[in-house]
Amino acid sequence: MSGRRTEGGFSGLRAAALIAALVGAVGAVGFLLRTTGRNPSHLLVALLVIWVLSPFIVLLAANIASTRWSALTRWTISGVTLAVTLGTLAIYEADALWPRGSQRAFVFIVVPPASWLLGAIVVSLAACGSGRRSRRAEDV
Repeated sequence: MSGRRTEGGFSGLRAAALIAALVGAVGAVGFLLRTTGRNPSHLLVALLVIWVLSPFIVLLAANIASTRWSALTRWTISGVTLAVTLGTLAIYEADALWPRGSQRAFVFIVVPPASWLLGAIVVSLAACGSGRRSRRAEDV
């Protein structure tokens, strides 16, 4: 009975994470296009769009692929997806509200790799933790 509740709770968190990642991707591109609106180089803007979308694409792929992973890792990926989405949009919105005079695209260059690093560290720790738990269960 409690297993069903856990899975039901997880599916709700997973759905929220998937929706948040999609909304975050759209929002991030919107902020980027607002910032780079006067840039004459369409190629540069297109590359920046791909760069800004990359963490959301990776998180969406990880959420989809995580169906066979441990519950702890799945919860962690969903949590990281929500955190990265909220953090990214907050940083981009702050940049839009209080723009810099120079280096306007700085946050759009720095935030994606910071998101990857955060996700990689947190998910790796969760995967290691769930691996230790399953080994302890086998030893008992």
